[in-house]
Amino acid sequence: MMGQKRMKTTLAALCMCALFSATALAAEGGEADKVKAATQVIGEIMMVPDYQIPEAVLKDARGIAVIPGVVKAGFFLGGRYGKGVLSVLDDSGAWSDPVFITITGGSFGWQFGVQSTDLILVFKKKRSVEAISRGKFTLGTDASIAAGPVGRNAGAGTDIELKAEIFSYSRSRGFFAGISLEGSALQIDHEADAAFYGSPGIPAYAIMEGRAPKKPAEAAEFKESIGKLAAGGK
Repeated sequence: MMGQKRMKTTLAALCMCALFSATALAAEGGEADKVKAATQVIGEIMMVPDYQIPEAVLKDARGIAVIPGVVKAGFFLGGRYGKGVLSVLDDSGAWSDPVFITITGGSFGWQFGVQSTDLILVFKKKRSVEAISRGKFTLGTDASIAAGPVGRNAGAGTDIELKAEIFSYSRSRGFFAGISLEGSALQIDHEADAAFYGSPGIPAYAIMEGRAPKKPAEAAEFKESIGKLAAGGK
């Protein structure tokens, strides 16, 4: 009995160390570097036609989030943390300046190791992106989510996929088992927004509406890459 308790304590300690390390790794770098990394992820995905997001999915996109280097770590009990950016499509058909977001979550089951994943979320409903700007948003609870089809000419072919409000895409490095986005939480990173745009207290909706007082070059480059992605790489 004592041996089992000791083992559980050790596993819990290992898990906590892994999660703290994951958080530190995912938070590495400044806001401008994070936007550059997100732009690079989009560019690299568009260079591989067999793994691109289908036009059938992108044509209905109301928002696109890019979260580079989401770190998942676990020793039986697992967790994930990542920091990225979200751009939304306005009524005129233009993509907004990026808003910073974080993703966090935990999971149970057989899993061991650390994995870094570049994550893209495609939002099909305007209400989903609006809900994120109002507060904590849980994937699978506040909106249905499904692994998205891949390939430029692929379609969202199943009933489950057609009903999903969010499609998820990932590019992984390293080994990990038992990962799921269900139950993960998305939140606006207000501190990152304030630092990047030089405006303490600026709300996410003001950035989405183009009312940020400062327009960093990295934001313009990200918007351009999102526009090309949504337009099929043109």
